[in-house]
Amino acid sequence: MQRHTLHPTTGATPYRRASIHNTSINEKISQSSVFTQWLPRQLLWLVILSTVTVAHAHESQTEHTHSSEMANQANTVAVTASALNTPSDTLQTQHEQSLITPESAPTSLPSTAASGDAIEQFVAGDFGQRQAMLSHWPGSVESLDNLVAFIENDELYQGNGGKTYLLNADDQLFTYPDKKETADWPSDLAPITLTNALRSALIFGRAKVKLESDKPAQRLQAVAILADNIDQVDPAIITAAAATEDNAKVKKALAALQARINFKNGDLPMQIAALSVLADSDSPQVLVDMQSALANDNVNPTLEAALIDARDSVARRIQISTWTGHIFTGMSTASILLLAALGLAITFGLLGVINMAHGELIMIGAYTTYMVQNLFQAYMPDMAGWYLLAAIPAAFMVSAIIGMVIERIVIRPLYGRELETLLATFGVSLILMQLVRMIFGAQNVEVSNVAWLSGAYQVSSSLVLPYNRIAIIVFTIIIVALLVYLLNKTRFGLFIRAVTQNRQMARAVGIRSARIDMMAFGLGSGLAGMAGCALAQVGNVGPDLGQTYIIDTFLVVVVGGVGQVWGAVLAALGLGISGTVLEIGIGAVLAKIVLLVLVILFIQKRPQGLFALKGRFVE
Repeated sequence: MQRHTLHPTTGATPYRRASIHNTSINEKISQSSVFTQWLPRQLLWLVILSTVTVAHAHESQTEHTHSSEMANQANTVAVTASALNTPSDTLQTQHEQSLITPESAPTSLPSTAASGDAIEQFVAGDFGQRQAMLSHWPGSVESLDNLVAFIENDELYQGNGGKTYLLNADDQLFTYPDKKETADWPSDLAPITLTNALRSALIFGRAKVKLESDKPAQRLQAVAILADNIDQVDPAIITAAAATEDNAKVKKALAALQARINFKNGDLPMQIAALSVLADSDSPQVLVDMQSALANDNVNPTLEAALIDARDSVARRIQISTWTGHIFTGMSTASILLLAALGLAITFGLLGVINMAHGELIMIGAYTTYMVQNLFQAYMPDMAGWYLLAAIPAAFMVSAIIGMVIERIVIRPLYGRELETLLATFGVSLILMQLVRMIFGAQNVEVSNVAWLSGAYQVSSSLVLPYNRIAIIVFTIIIVALLVYLLNKTRFGLFIRAVTQNRQMARAVGIRSARIDMMAFGLGSGLAGMAGCALAQVGNVGPDLGQTYIIDTFLVVVVGGVGQVWGAVLAALGLGISGTVLEIGIGAVLAKIVLLVLVILFIQKRPQGLFALKGRFVE
């Protein structure tokens, strides 16, 4: 790879340093040859005579050994020739048989890494040793998955006589397994890649290791690996695995895989029996197999009728899973909208202020998450995977403090003048965006997903739910529950409801309405900051982040009813799910237009929103 030929400090290429090293060796050799010219001629003849005598003494033994090696080499060539003439399926079957036939593990490991972990042994080995290790992986399942990830990401390298190194996308070199950065780049640094033969061994090696795991989830992954390579799988593998399987979910997956194999390779009764099993599947691969079989002209009528029934059943199940996924995506979008709208509903209902800077408070929460991530990576790298737990309260506090400053300096002098407050907060939004551009730049910043929110939960073959969106939905439910408790069960919530319903009466009974206004505005701004923290896990973080969601947030507040928490919940669910469904059918742009038209029609019929407006605005 070209990007790794330059040393990051000196700029010299490894190949150049190797040539310099070889040149010095050649110079030393030439110096030694000059020195030999000073040897006495008699001593040179004595050395030559001794060499010839030793060579003659071992000539017969060498000749015998050479003949034996020639015979073995001839046998090897014959076997290789027969292997080349063997169909590829037979070669593939050799990998498959290793899943069910016990074989001795490779005994000769690379001497340089015999005491290291499995990845070090793999890097230090030659082609044969690597192939043997993939067929009989000596390490854990996790180490094999790490090896695959390193190779796929082009991070695994070898240098200095078989030592293992990791090279990231920023050209930072780390030693393995301690993963410490090093500036001493080896001259023979080379990437670890897989040939087709090694990839074939890896496929079935991973399946073997995972099938032998005591975790059902890993055994399911093994079945998925075999299903992706179904044309090369020996049915005996499935039979042997199903005979010892005690988990119902894994056994069902093995039965479905066995039915697919029987449908592809069995006779008519076996195919019909397989279709009765496959009819309960929701796998797109199964649907493709059935459609391909129906496309043939010479399909048996009985088989064709069974195929049509099974195909319709599978297609219906896939459609149900697809729409379930769409609804889940809409719910996650609705959760984000609800987090952003809750704060706006509180401030609008309490103060009557249209806060055009609310989107920028969301953006500040996202950038706060980015800063907390960087602090953890710089000062607490061992706990960098848990930065999100600290980013949530930090985003709330930073956005809340900025919101209270805005309320105190900008909004308070303009109470009762709606147009002026709208223009003033719009100016504040422009100031905040420009400040962020000056500090962080105009480009998006990277907020990494924490490891415990990466990946997805596979409900079925056609339905996968990402962990980060599940976490957003759960997080929103928790925030709504806490907010309802705060407004209905605490003294501060009682003051907010009193000022919202009748400000003059609240002042008459001793409630400091100005302080309640500031704290309520800070609460709404803090909720916007937490919405930004959630958005940082699913989207890009940039200066224009708030502008993307501010319109939808206002729509949620207007449809749900100003100052109504439950109205905001229902409106967010309706707009989020309906927007996602409309995007599937007519595209994102038309979906926005249709949704806006529907909202306008709804407001024409019900101006107060889903819930009737209460408080001083009614009077």
